[in-house]
Amino acid sequence: MAVTRAQQPVVTTSAALPVRSRLAHPALLLTGILLVALNMRACLAAVSPMVAEIQRTFGLSATASGLITTVPVLFQGVGAPLTPRLTRRFGAERVVLGAVLVLGAGVLLRVLPSVYALYLGCMVIGVAIAVLNVSMPGLVKREFPDRAATMTGVYSTTMLVGATLAAGLSVPLEHALGGGWEASLGVWSLLAVVAAVAWLPQVLRSRQERAEEQARVAAVQPGKPIAGLWRTPLAWQISLFMGISSLLVYIVVAWMPTILADQGMERGQAALAFAFSNLLQVVGAFLVPLLAGRMTRQRGLAVTMAALNGLGIAVLLAAPVSGAWVAAAILGVAQGGSLGLGLAFIVLRTGSAAGAAQLGGMSQAIGYVVAAAGPVGAGALHQLTGGWTAPLTVMLVLAAVVGVAGWGAGRDRTL
Repeated sequence: MAVTRAQQPVVTTSAALPVRSRLAHPALLLTGILLVALNMRACLAAVSPMVAEIQRTFGLSATASGLITTVPVLFQGVGAPLTPRLTRRFGAERVVLGAVLVLGAGVLLRVLPSVYALYLGCMVIGVAIAVLNVSMPGLVKREFPDRAATMTGVYSTTMLVGATLAAGLSVPLEHALGGGWEASLGVWSLLAVVAAVAWLPQVLRSRQERAEEQARVAAVQPGKPIAGLWRTPLAWQISLFMGISSLLVYIVVAWMPTILADQGMERGQAALAFAFSNLLQVVGAFLVPLLAGRMTRQRGLAVTMAALNGLGIAVLLAAPVSGAWVAAAILGVAQGGSLGLGLAFIVLRTGSAAGAAQLGGMSQAIGYVVAAAGPVGAGALHQLTGGWTAPLTVMLVLAAVVGVAGWGAGRDRTL
């Protein structure tokens, strides 16, 4: 419900309204959201092609090298529950600005010549991304109440575009900058600075309109927490859908090229198939939330995503080389779509920005702690059994669990 002109306070300064209007321009808001979203996966994806070089620089074991990608995911789960409190105290705009700046600092910390700084930077990056992950659904719910699912698709797509660009540019940047992996990874801190500058108008607007915003939130979107959220089956179904879907994504990210290569596929071809899968994630992340926003119930859509995940895994299990590109295509659409649908559930199943932030905190806290166990668990099971049949079979079972959780999360209910 929009605030009418009669409800707004009288403007006492003639210059105040034009400034406020300029700062509130939708183009500025959309630009800020997209630039923030570009940062939310880029610094994670950029490190993957550099892991071998980092390992040689510090003399790390294979397990310690794996922690470079696992630690940020784990700390996303640690940082997510803190975000609703921060947004209630400082406002979503300030929290997003702070998180983007902290993210840039973490990127720089990660490239300092110390193994301790490397892992500390990974922790800082994980917490900063967690804050952004939880803040953005609430902002989208508040600023685009009638188009929340569509905007969720836009920013989740932008996240994956950022990840794809970062993964593809890491090695060329290393060569172009001539500074080794440190320069290639450190340059992504500049993207955080650009996003912070683009987001600054939203912070200034929120300060100018603080009184009006507080009145509007109080009247339209109550800021009280959802009572008993952690005891609500619907919240757990959404959390499990996000968590297990993310676990499947991170297993594929960590091991798909290795699975294909171990089955006899040439390593360069395996890398291309994996890149193709990542590219198609963008399609799923954009289209699925758009479809979700047009439905009152998303049960069928959630089960379809789970079924596609299962089909892609089954192809990898049955024909890992001859069916590699088919599996890559199916998994790309399914995993991008599952990401977008999980984020859409947060805004579709809540009635306020505060509720979306609270549900986002819970679902992503559970989700990323679960997801962090995926690559490690799959690697351990592979080592134990000497092959990939057991890990892929467990992934098939988990895809079925995602379908059950999605069936519950897709109900036409509001927390």
